[in-house]
Amino acid sequence: MSPLVGVWRLVAENAWSAAGEPRPNLYGPMGMGLLSFTHDGRMMAALSDGRPGPIDGARAFVSYCGAYAFDGARLVTHVDGASDPLFFKEPQVRDARLEGDRLTLRPPAGFRGASDLVRELVWERIST
Repeated sequence: MSPLVGVWRLVAENAWSAAGEPRPNLYGPMGMGLLSFTHDGRMMAALSDGRPGPIDGARAFVSYCGAYAFDGARLVTHVDGASDPLFFKEPQVRDARLEGDRLTLRPPAGFRGASDLVRELVWERIST
């Protein structure tokens, strides 16, 4: 059984340039998200700007699901459902670090067209 099985909530989103300068978070100052991994090798993620009420500009939102594999250092998802067609182009690969009930995922540099942006999402397990 995968050590990822369960439901996870987003607890931190960090973004910085390749030079180490802080950058705005994709999901705003109150990003929220849920991530679910099942016993049968399926996953589902939903992330959004969590500020209540109307905001200036577009509200970031993304969701996707598919079959996943985790080798202890990389999470690979073969997407078969997504809010953004870009997720279907190739498997979604994330560097992964699992420490107890904390999971840190890092998309590859250049993810979603930001070639100099490094992002890191930190998740906390809330149920198994």
